[in-house]
Amino acid sequence: MANPKRRHSKARRDKRKSAWLGKLKAPNLSKCPQCGTLKLPHRICPNCGSYKGEIVLVVNKKTKKDKK
Repeated sequence: MANPKRRHSKARRDKRKSAWLGKLKAPNLSKCPQCGTLKLPHRICPNCGSYKGEIVLVVNKKTKKDKK
């Protein structure tokens, strides 16, 4: 197996690693048609439990009284 003859400098290493900064970005969010909250596309809405206009999941909403 081939091994490097000399050690690469930190600048050379960091130039290679800097390409990853372009890949870091915020996820695309879409509005839920039922409740209007932001959610990931093609997923069940965590707020109301709907998917494609149908209620698929019953979501228990926590209130201030439930926390005590």
